[in-house]
Amino acid sequence: MDNSSNFDEISEPSYQPSPSSLDQNDQSTVETPVYSTMSGDSFMFGRTYSETSAFSDPIDDNSYSSEPSPSHWPVTKSGAQNQAMFGRLEMKQQKQVVDDKLDDQESVDLQLETMKERFSKLLLGEDMSGSGKGVCTAVTISNAITNLYATVFGQNLRLEPLKPEKKSMWKREMDCLLSLCDYIVEFIPKSHNLRDGTALEVMESRPRSDIYINLPALTKLDAMLIEVLDSFQDREFWYAEQGSMSSNSTRSGSFRRVIIQRKEEKWWVPVPCVPPDGLSEKSRKHLRHKRDCAYQIHKAAMAINSSILTEMEIPHSYMASLPKSGRASLGDTIYRYLCTADGFSPDHLLDCLNLASEHEALELADRVEASMYTWRRKACLSHSKSSWDLVKDLMSDIDRTDKNHVLAERAETLLFCLKQRYPELSQTSLDTCKIQYNRDVGQATLESYSRVLEGLAFNIVAWIEDVLFVDKSARTQDQ
Repeated sequence: MDNSSNFDEISEPSYQPSPSSLDQNDQSTVETPVYSTMSGDSFMFGRTYSETSAFSDPIDDNSYSSEPSPSHWPVTKSGAQNQAMFGRLEMKQQKQVVDDKLDDQESVDLQLETMKERFSKLLLGEDMSGSGKGVCTAVTISNAITNLYATVFGQNLRLEPLKPEKKSMWKREMDCLLSLCDYIVEFIPKSHNLRDGTALEVMESRPRSDIYINLPALTKLDAMLIEVLDSFQDREFWYAEQGSMSSNSTRSGSFRRVIIQRKEEKWWVPVPCVPPDGLSEKSRKHLRHKRDCAYQIHKAAMAINSSILTEMEIPHSYMASLPKSGRASLGDTIYRYLCTADGFSPDHLLDCLNLASEHEALELADRVEASMYTWRRKACLSHSKSSWDLVKDLMSDIDRTDKNHVLAERAETLLFCLKQRYPELSQTSLDTCKIQYNRDVGQATLESYSRVLEGLAFNIVAWIEDVLFVDKSARTQDQ
């Protein structure tokens, strides 16, 4: 046993075992070398050697060399080591493939569980108790689209492409939510010719007219906005984190000072930074072009949203809460200006009011809208009103010279100019009430989809304006 251990310690490929290291009692195996299996290296070689000799034909013992050829040892040992190395590498690659498959499966399972959870909440109407106190399907769809927008775009405050997982999530879940509109159809007549030439008129299903017109337009606007963000993959400007400037910036915090002076209320928006000499002319033209595109998208989405909100039925709770007098809602100053016989100018009125903030503008919009429907209701008092649709039909029969009708028309014009002057104005009380009490799933889908696209387009325009503003400031300082 000791001799075997000594052999292990000095075993080398060129080593020739001495007769003393062999068993002296076994005279028949003196001519055949015996190797210890205690060492790792000799074990591999011995295994290879024994396997080779086990399947060889029996030959005369005298054909064996009294000494093993040292030249065979390194080749056999190296081949065994390489074989073991390749085996370990193959096992490692197989393990990596298995791990990747497991990761992909876990990702798919996680996405599936998320979709199941959101679909369950959709069916429950956001009532996790299951007691039937949830909101209706239309409101649930509207909230689902709004929450999805906040999840995907809520943290995106820069001009940069969406992350692939966010983009995939937006497309996948929006397709799921918009698929409800495939089943909101109407029947239209269509001519059909039989084999004998007889012409028949049959009814064919088609998406409802408002969905048929607006949904393809909204999906196109959606794709255009994603394309605008993707166009900023390679850019000359960058962003500094809140409270610090980028390490690549060669200027002081003057950019932050400029932006803060411009928009003190939006301190959370990242600060854009440009090179010391400003952006190149090519980059500047690209920014202006994308700004104009985003602005047109914003106008289109806002027009669709306004049309959908106009078609929504006014809730009875809102009509019941209207003041009895439009003058009391607006105040004497605005009321007297609206009563002016000639020269009514809503822009001049807004200039005289000198609104200091968007909060004041929203408050004025609520009062103007309430007074407008108060005067319209008074103009329709001589008619029976069972629904708002009937009121809209009867408006065409009202005397255009009626004072209440004239005041309602001027209040509507003032409200339109106010919304144009403050495009980022929040929803009025009437709009919020319509969305809350709406029961039409198609209208809820179109309204929420157009609203989130309108908000994204407006943000993109604002982000581009910030970059151009900083670029202009940098070039002005250089001059």
